[in-house]
Amino acid sequence: MFRFTLPRDLYCGSGAIESLSVLKGHKKALILTGGGSMRRGGFLQKTEKVLKAAGLKTKLYEGIQPDPSVECVMDGAAVMRQWKPDVIVAIGGGSAIDAAKAMWIFYEYPDFTFEKAIVPFGIPTLRQKAIFVAIPSTSGTATEVTAFSVITDYKTKIKYPLADFNLTPDIAVLDTDLPETMPKSLTAHTGMDALTHATESYVSKFANGFTDPLAKQAVSDIFDHLVASYDGNKEARGKMHIAQCLAGMAFSNGLLGITHSIAHKIGALFDIPHGCANAILMPYVIQFNKKVALSRYADLARVAGLPGRTDAQLVISYEEAIRNLNLRMDIPLSIKDYGVKETFYKRNRKKIAHNAVLDACTGANPRDVDDEVMEKILDCAYYGESVTF
Repeated sequence: MFRFTLPRDLYCGSGAIESLSVLKGHKKALILTGGGSMRRGGFLQKTEKVLKAAGLKTKLYEGIQPDPSVECVMDGAAVMRQWKPDVIVAIGGGSAIDAAKAMWIFYEYPDFTFEKAIVPFGIPTLRQKAIFVAIPSTSGTATEVTAFSVITDYKTKIKYPLADFNLTPDIAVLDTDLPETMPKSLTAHTGMDALTHATESYVSKFANGFTDPLAKQAVSDIFDHLVASYDGNKEARGKMHIAQCLAGMAFSNGLLGITHSIAHKIGALFDIPHGCANAILMPYVIQFNKKVALSRYADLARVAGLPGRTDAQLVISYEEAIRNLNLRMDIPLSIKDYGVKETFYKRNRKKIAHNAVLDACTGANPRDVDDEVMEKILDCAYYGESVTF
C-alpha cells in the first residue's frame, strides 16, 4: 500500500495570486517571505491587498534567509503564537516556504522539539490552529506541493529534511509571473534541483503508478525548457514553473534517494547551494544506481529524447546530458571544481558519509548503501571520477 497526497487546491497561471480571495471567511493571515524580491516585484503587496480585500487581517514576517536555521524557525513560531493566524501564507523561494512550514509545527505544538521533528513522519496532526498556503517564486524545490521542509542546524552544519504528509500545504498558488524575478544562477540551480527530484522519484523504491507519469513528464519538460528559461525566455520560465511542480508531486509521494542525502550533508558544510550540489552529484549517483535501475533510467532518457540503442547506451546518454546541462549553465562537474579544498574535504569525508547514510532520503534509494560505499561515491564526486563499483 502507498499514499498519494497533494494540496487540496492548486491555482496556476499569470496573476494567480488573485485566487487568494478564496480565503474569505478566515480571520487573520501571517504572510512570510525571504529577502526583498517579492516586495520589489510588488507581489508581497499584491498578496496583502487580495487578503485584505477578502476580509482578513494581515501581518508581515520578512527577511527569512536562504537555508533557514533552527533559530529562525523558533523565532517565527513565536511570532505566530503571538499573532494567532488561522492562515499561514508563505511567498518566495523554497527557503521561505520551508521555514514557514517548520514554524507552523511549533506554532501548533509549542512544546514539540526539533529533535522530534526530524524523525521521518513523526509530526503530530497539524491544522489545529491554521491552514497553510504556499506561493513559490522559484522553479525547483516544489515545496508548495510536498511533504518536506529542509532546515539547517548550523551548530552541526547539517541540513535536516523534515518529512511528514502533514506538511503538505492546503493551497498551492503557482503564479507564473513570480519566477521572472530569478537571476540566472538561481534559475540553473533550481532547475537542476527539479530534474533531480523527477529522476530520483522515478527510480525510488517507492515509485508507483501515480508518481511515474508525473516524473516522466517533468523530465521531458525540463529538458525542453530549462536552458531557454536560463537564457531568460519568459514562456520557458512559466513552463519550468509547472514542470518543477510535477516533479514535486512525484517525489513528495515517491520519495528521493542518495543524491539528496549527500546534498543535504555537503550543502551547509561546503557552502554549496542545494540545487547546485544535486546537479554535481546526480551523474555519479546514476552510475552507482544503474546496476539495479538501468531500465528505469533508460525510460527517462527516452522521454528526454536522448540517443541510444540499448538501455545501457541510453543511461550513458542521460548521464552526459546532465553534465552538458551543467556545463551550459556554468555548474561545476565535481565538488573539487566547485572550490572545496582537498584537506577540508578529507577531514570531513567520513562524517559526511555517515550522516548521508542516516539521511531520511537514503531508505528510498534503489541500491543499498553503507558508510564505506557512501565514502567511495563521495570520492568519485569530489575528484570527478567515474563510479564503477
